[in-house]
Amino acid sequence: MRTTRDRLRHAIGFELIGLLIAAPLASWVTGVGLNHMGPLALFFSVVATVWNYVYNIGVVKLLLRYQGHTHKALWQRVLHTLGFEGGLLIVALPVMSWWLDIGLLEALVLDMGFVLFYLVYAFVYNWSYDKVFPIPMGQVQKALG
Repeated sequence: MRTTRDRLRHAIGFELIGLLIAAPLASWVTGVGLNHMGPLALFFSVVATVWNYVYNIGVVKLLLRYQGHTHKALWQRVLHTLGFEGGLLIVALPVMSWWLDIGLLEALVLDMGFVLFYLVYAFVYNWSYDKVFPIPMGQVQKALG
């Protein structure tokens, strides 16, 4: 099981790097100024950070309960990413629609762009993070009790 400090490092690193890439990219693609797109991206970054923390604790507990370890196969990483993005979508649509003064369908199309970006980004980031910061076996054994 990952420590709280490790989870915070993971979530903050993920959101900071993602924000530095996604906000300017979204501003450029949509033609919406960074001064308007930036606060929206920052809001979603904070929401996503909290969701990331809570969601990943749940995923690790499920992995430990049902397979006795936290190593993820490719299909598990894909499901992990899809579940995270699906939960975020529930919050994103109404806020994006309101903030950008666009319809829900337009917000959905824009959000799909974010989702596609973050699906690839999350997969690469999480895989890299697990390689650079593996869970020490002692913590896994302790979590299994």
